[in-house]
Amino acid sequence: MFKHEKNLLHPVGVEKPNPNYAAMLQEQLGGPQGELKAALQYISQSFRIYDPAIKDVFLDIAAEELGHMEMVATTINLLNGHEPQAQNAAVGNIEAHVLSGLNPMLTNASGQLWTAAYVNVTGDLAADILSNIAAEQRAKVVYEYLYRQIEDKKVRETIDFLLNREEAHNTMFRECFQKIQDTGSNRDWGVDEDARLYFDLSTPGNYVGQELHNPSPPGFDNPQSPTQH
Repeated sequence: MFKHEKNLLHPVGVEKPNPNYAAMLQEQLGGPQGELKAALQYISQSFRIYDPAIKDVFLDIAAEELGHMEMVATTINLLNGHEPQAQNAAVGNIEAHVLSGLNPMLTNASGQLWTAAYVNVTGDLAADILSNIAAEQRAKVVYEYLYRQIEDKKVRETIDFLLNREEAHNTMFRECFQKIQDTGSNRDWGVDEDARLYFDLSTPGNYVGQELHNPSPPGFDNPQSPTQH
C-alpha cells in the first residue's frame, strides 16, 4: 500500500520556461535509466524477497523513486511553460505540445515511449541487487550530464538533490548485498576449478587473475566520501 503525501519530496522550480531542456529532462521521466523504470523495477523485484528487512529497503526506495518521478514531471511541466509552442521544443518533446496539452509524457528525450523492457527482474537477489546498483550509478551519470547543460539555478538545485539521492540508494543496495554473501547465485562463489581460471589474452601484459587464485565472494566497501560532480 502506498500513501500520497501532497507535498513534493523536495521543492522544485525554474527561473524561466525552457521547452528544449524539458525535452532533455524527459530522459529521467520515461527513459531506460529514469525514475519510473527504477520505481517499477524495485517494486517488481520485491515480490519474491523473503528477507523482511531487505524487502522493506526495496519498497522504501521504490516509493521514493515515485516521488522523484513526481519532481521530474513537475519540473518538466514548469519548463514547458503555459502555452503550446512546438516550434520552440526539441524533437523529443513535440508531442507534449501537440498531443498531451503540455502534460509530461512517459517518453525519453527522443520521444520514445517508456517500455516495461527497461525493468530487470531475475528472482535471484544477488543478481537483482547488482542490477539495481548499476541502475543507480547510471541514473547518477545521466543527472550529471543534465546538470552540466543547464544554467537555471533552480533546475540545477533539483538535479543536485536527485543526484545525491541516487548515491544514497546506491549505498543502501550495497549494504543489502553485504548481507547475502552466501545465498543465491553468490553461494559457493569461486570454489570450482573453472571459476578460478583466468585467461590472459592480451599481449604484452597480464593484468587479470594474478591475485585471484583463491577469490572471496564479491563485496562492497561503504563509500564515505561526499558526492562530487
